[in-house]
Amino acid sequence: MDYINTRRTLHQIPELGFEEVKTQKTLLSFISEMPQNHLEVETWRTGIFVFVKGTVPEKTIGYRTDIDGLPLQEETGYEFSSVHEGRMHACGHDFHMTIALGALEKMAEHPPENNVLFLFQPAEEGPGGAEPMLQSEPMKKWRPDEIFALHIAPELPARTLSVKPGLLFANTSELFIDFKGVGGHAAYPHRTKDMIVAASSYVTQLQQIVARRVDPLESAVVTIGKVEAGTVQNIIAETARLEGTIRTTSSSIMEEVKTEIEKLVRGMEISNDCTITIDYGSNYHQVYNDETVTGKFIQLMDELGYEWKEADRAMTGEDFGYMLKEIPGFMFWLGVDSEAGLHQSTLTPKEEALEYGISIVTDTLYHL
Repeated sequence: MDYINTRRTLHQIPELGFEEVKTQKTLLSFISEMPQNHLEVETWRTGIFVFVKGTVPEKTIGYRTDIDGLPLQEETGYEFSSVHEGRMHACGHDFHMTIALGALEKMAEHPPENNVLFLFQPAEEGPGGAEPMLQSEPMKKWRPDEIFALHIAPELPARTLSVKPGLLFANTSELFIDFKGVGGHAAYPHRTKDMIVAASSYVTQLQQIVARRVDPLESAVVTIGKVEAGTVQNIIAETARLEGTIRTTSSSIMEEVKTEIEKLVRGMEISNDCTITIDYGSNYHQVYNDETVTGKFIQLMDELGYEWKEADRAMTGEDFGYMLKEIPGFMFWLGVDSEAGLHQSTLTPKEEALEYGISIVTDTLYHL
């Protein structure tokens, strides 16, 4: 398999969560070209399971990759840029899929001793594919004893491995808040309930939650990234909408933050004589690397001569956390050296990292 061309093919066809029809078809085409003697392939929604039967299996090791793209217009200037308007693989899932295919090809050609289950998971970016995939029939049939995954890291040099036991990624929740008041003429504000004023005041007060309601020894972030309100300059807005995210390093703090958000809403409804509704959208469980399995991985990397560095905790979110909640395992960072970061329209990871990632994943599947 030509890994660079494989990555470029996948890069051109990003699709949103549970819409990855073309991606699934392309992946199945690549998989069909591999030796099939030890493979069992099943589809699930727009995802794929590939079970590799081991030669003398004592356990099953899972490897998960995500396959969806983001609603973002690409600005990389690549000759192989996305052919889907307003869609881009801006989180590296084209890299993730290629590395999984590379490792799978090696497993198909030279079967491992233990069983291996490859999971090509849809909808990581939203609405969340990991949790329902865990409950699927193929997962029940081939449920792994251990599981792992990787994520590209643009800020790290290419061919850099970074990992840590314990908490790696935060608990995350989307946040959508809708305000409903009374609109009207800008000259008669006393006859209206201005939702721009209400929403603006709420954004300001929201920052007090982390500053004054959360234990300073804990970590939490509440960010409003989008505000929508109003139609023209001389009409007082009847509605407003805030869109944001909550990130915490513990599940209990997430619940505390949501409780405080709701308290502020009740007070704002009274003080502004309006109606406010909250939608928490997609919620992702923290990525917590099992100490024992991660320790085995680190020891294996040392024995095989891979250099690695201790990872920092990050407030990023990943729905792989739901799998780690039920199955011991870990996620690690793979450096790809891009000036632009994740979820940016100019993300350009270095393709030299592909073979290195495939090598790490393959050796881990053979020896973990």
